[in-house]
Amino acid sequence: MKFSIIFQLLLSSLLFFHNCHQCQATKRYRFELREAKYRRLCRSKKILTVNGKFPGPTISAHRGDTVIVDVINNGNYNVTIHWHGAPMNRYPWTDGPEYITQCPIPPGGKFKQRIILGDEEGTIWWHAHSNWTRATVHGAFIIYPTLGTIYPFPKPHAQLPIILGEWWKVDIQTLYYATVRTGGDPNVSDSFLINGQPGDLYPCSKQDTFKLKVVQGKTYLLRIINAVMQNLMFFGVANHKLTVVGSDGSYTKPFTSNYIAISPGQTIDVLLEANQTPKRYYMAARVYERTLSVSIDNTTTTAIIQYDSLDDSTPPLLPILPNSSDLNASIRFTNSLRSLASKDHPVKVPLKITKRLFYTLSINTLVCQEEDGNTCQGPNNTRLAASVNNISFVNPNISILEAYYHNMINGNFMTNFPDKPPKMFNYTAPFLPIKLELPKRGTKVKVLDYNETVELTFQGTSVVDGADHPMHLHGYSFYVVGSGLGNFDKDKDPFNYNLVDPPFQNTIAVPYKGWTTIRFRANNPGVWFMHCHVDRHLTWGMETVFIVTNGKTPESRILPPPPDMPPC
Repeated sequence: MKFSIIFQLLLSSLLFFHNCHQCQATKRYRFELREAKYRRLCRSKKILTVNGKFPGPTISAHRGDTVIVDVINNGNYNVTIHWHGAPMNRYPWTDGPEYITQCPIPPGGKFKQRIILGDEEGTIWWHAHSNWTRATVHGAFIIYPTLGTIYPFPKPHAQLPIILGEWWKVDIQTLYYATVRTGGDPNVSDSFLINGQPGDLYPCSKQDTFKLKVVQGKTYLLRIINAVMQNLMFFGVANHKLTVVGSDGSYTKPFTSNYIAISPGQTIDVLLEANQTPKRYYMAARVYERTLSVSIDNTTTTAIIQYDSLDDSTPPLLPILPNSSDLNASIRFTNSLRSLASKDHPVKVPLKITKRLFYTLSINTLVCQEEDGNTCQGPNNTRLAASVNNISFVNPNISILEAYYHNMINGNFMTNFPDKPPKMFNYTAPFLPIKLELPKRGTKVKVLDYNETVELTFQGTSVVDGADHPMHLHGYSFYVVGSGLGNFDKDKDPFNYNLVDPPFQNTIAVPYKGWTTIRFRANNPGVWFMHCHVDRHLTWGMETVFIVTNGKTPESRILPPPPDMPPC
């Protein structure tokens, strides 16, 4: 079935609660990008929105559907839209990252985007993928089971997206360009958000705090999305346990927890049973940040769970969340995720690996140049940078996909991205030589043959400073087969891989000064971006590109481009 959903991007925040019988009809949405005035923290400002609302609208489809989205940019900035978690099978043209698969849609421009879904079920999302416009341009993307099938858990009474966001009093583009110009760390946000609202612990926010009314004894499916720009988050509900049932558009073995740890870009689906004394309870989120040299917004955003038989005046209770630097709490939750691995949702972990990659993830510094005025705001008058295998990625002036497809590779990018770092060292040592801080800058990509089976180990380093890195791969989900702290040991650690029921994700947090190994089969031809989903790290260059070549059959080749690609 094809769904035609007309997005004319004016960015908005409607919540759509769909039952499966509603999903059978073709739906058309008119979304349009434009600026709209919003008041938060006692102050009004204009932000880029879809349909004048924030967060943006929820899209719904069924497993395997195709969604058509007309994006019309009536805003003042170049923009692209990425369908985060949709594999875009053989059709990278409308995947969205600027200068990777397309040039941006200019003000006054439009682009019809086709989203081709695969085996995903659950929650993914969509967001802008140009500069930092995703701060206000984002929304949920719900994928229901195929018609005639059911959830692998009891049907909830109701379900809704819970979108964690971030708010700055300054214009986000002003913040972005100041960060690029100075080479320093960006200013921290002024608040976090739940479904667009800071919550009543912030000034002037009491009357607008998001509320979820629940009925005693009913179960609710919360589709939690971390749309925060710079931080991993802890989330919980006071006095209620959460039963985790899915992540990144894939079901998981159910397990209960008092909290979740969720990376930027990641989604977690949980069941909330309204089984407590009828009172008012806060759902709340606060930052997790292990990097001690990084300033954080240490405030807590809240929304209210309200039992339907209760008076509004009852004071809410706050959940007990882990400390903001609790690395073990973050790792403990992430390591609890397991694929469902059932007959209807089987696991297909590649067992015979044909390509092994080892990628170091580092924060770096660059020499402050004369054109910077020698007043850079990184450590010791440097510019902050970031790298994969010591290469800090530089966006070209033309779409890599278009250059590759039309055989215009020369001068636009190089295909010699290394399989391992140029120098082996003690990646997580507390003190490292200054010379390791300086990366090479370039536009280098990695070419994978169609149907290769890939094992990729991400290794976090302590160059300049250690950090958690939520790595996201476009065009694919992957199996997270192993993870640990310290340096990866290629002779010992693979013996502890989970090849039975590893989680199937599109975004995974590589732990602070640790490593994570993923596996996937390169069976989706195209040009696919891979990057850290902490936006400052992405801006600094922690990204690269996979080109997966065409196979030998017509069914294993890139589909032709649409006629309305935005011009470069």
